[in-house]
Amino acid sequence: MTDSAKKHMENILSKQGKQYVKLSVKGGGCAGFTYEWNAVDTIDNDDEVIELANGNFAIDGKGLMFVIGTTIDYKQEVFGSYMSITNPNATSSCGCGESFGV
Repeated sequence: MTDSAKKHMENILSKQGKQYVKLSVKGGGCAGFTYEWNAVDTIDNDDEVIELANGNFAIDGKGLMFVIGTTIDYKQEVFGSYMSITNPNATSSCGCGESFGV
């Protein structure tokens, strides 16, 4: 996770008054799986937690095997900003970047 991603997550937690930014992997999308982002106060016992300077980042335990080795970056461009996920486990992805296959 890049420093810009960490800072963005901390800003989200501060603005929303939540304890965790959580990344989950769900079935669906045109490539088979989708990433789902949420700001939450509670997590599941099997979730993986990474402490940030001001908050926590949690990865859904059920989807952890699909994102091991993934790089998460926050990018700001002329037409908007977004979380960029570079997943070495993905064998295919959708053109929009919202879904992936393994």
